[in-house]
Amino acid sequence: MPKPSEHTNFEPVHHEESAVEEGTLTMAAAGLEHGHIYGMCHGMKSAGATVKWVWDKDPEKVRAFQQSFPEAKEAESLSQVLQDKGVQLVASAAIPAERGPLGLKVMDHGKHYFSAKAPFTTLEQLQQAEEKTKATGLNWAVFYSERLQVECAGFAEQLINEGAIGEVIQVLGTGPHRLNIASRPEWFFQKEPTGGIVCDIGSHQIEQFLWFSGARDAEVLSSTAANMAHPEHPEFEDYGDAHLRGDNGAVHYFRVDWFTPDGLSNWGDGRTIILGTEGYIELRKYVDLTDSARGERLYLVNQGGERKYDVEGKVGFPYFFRLAKDVVHGTVTAMPQEHAFKAAELSLKAQKQAIKIKR
Repeated sequence: MPKPSEHTNFEPVHHEESAVEEGTLTMAAAGLEHGHIYGMCHGMKSAGATVKWVWDKDPEKVRAFQQSFPEAKEAESLSQVLQDKGVQLVASAAIPAERGPLGLKVMDHGKHYFSAKAPFTTLEQLQQAEEKTKATGLNWAVFYSERLQVECAGFAEQLINEGAIGEVIQVLGTGPHRLNIASRPEWFFQKEPTGGIVCDIGSHQIEQFLWFSGARDAEVLSSTAANMAHPEHPEFEDYGDAHLRGDNGAVHYFRVDWFTPDGLSNWGDGRTIILGTEGYIELRKYVDLTDSARGERLYLVNQGGERKYDVEGKVGFPYFFRLAKDVVHGTVTAMPQEHAFKAAELSLKAQKQAIKIKR
């Protein structure tokens, strides 16, 4: 029998998770500052959740949300959401600096919390969240969408578990984003509300490294944060990178930036390359350049040859279904709490020690 790394005839397996029973999971959306709230709520709705409430300080954001979720009633206040004993889960994509404090309030009212990334902007917020989850036993879920809502990332996990590339020894990630500078709010260019580029979009990259490599912890060897081309916003960081070494010996490098050119067909050419002892995987998540502008492509090279996979529609997004069941049944199957917090911790540490560059 050939080893798994000696052939490429793998096929993606669609998840078999089922939705929770209708009426067993009620949730609310509180804090609509980032568009991730739509992916979070659509994902949970597909897994059987009912979106009962929506709240934000900006009524225009609420009305836009209700276009996608007409069943969601506008709450008069955050307190109305938190005091509804029928709500089990609150999802939020508030300003990053507000996500941690909101989560503490949510759990003080006996509810699970689902935060957009980055979940925290300071290590103090993380420590408070760790203490709160231990005290309450509730789940502080984090939506690391660049893995959880990408089917080729799910297939990569399947291939790694099958032994298609041997043992993972390095993960290389790029997370470019389009700036859309004219439409950004003022807080977006400030350090305190966002936490910085490595803390924010860098958290996606670190989470993927830990997950794909199996590392439980890591050391930040070096990191950089810079304002390369936007002197009119002196606190803004448009470039960041970091180099980490996992506790299992695997290593990681990532680059994140706000320099996606307008000529690209989508918001960012996010890629991940996973190097193993007997092969490698490349993920072209959102676009495969010059090829009909489609993403969800996975490239596999190992001892058996090379193969390109189109993964769209073939894996699905099991995370939401598992999270729904975790909320209803009190289990932990979607993501270990320690993992969600460790990715945040390392991104905060990498941000804190980053060498600052100004051109």
